[in-house]
Amino acid sequence: MNWIILIIAGLFEVTFAFCLGKAKETSGNEMYLWYAGFLVTLAISMGLLMKVTQTLPIGTAYTIWTGIGAVGTVLVGILVFKEPATFLRILFLTTLIGSIVGLKAVSTH
Repeated sequence: MNWIILIIAGLFEVTFAFCLGKAKETSGNEMYLWYAGFLVTLAISMGLLMKVTQTLPIGTAYTIWTGIGAVGTVLVGILVFKEPATFLRILFLTTLIGSIVGLKAVSTH
């Protein structure tokens, strides 16, 4: 169950990064709504991360959380914010995913 919670925490990390990107593109009240979304999703992500680190090793949990966030944020950047999807970006993104899967595979919990 803690691995599922960790994945959800990572997805909330992607969401707060998305909110930052949308806030950058807007102004006025809409910008403040995106920043509010950032704060809410940040709090949820951190709260879930704190919960899973009570039973999972901190090094593994934190690394996987940031990895999910990094992979998800790069994908959101490419798909939503039209950032470049160069060969090298995709190559390194793939190696990051492999590293996340590898950490999960060798984890003792």
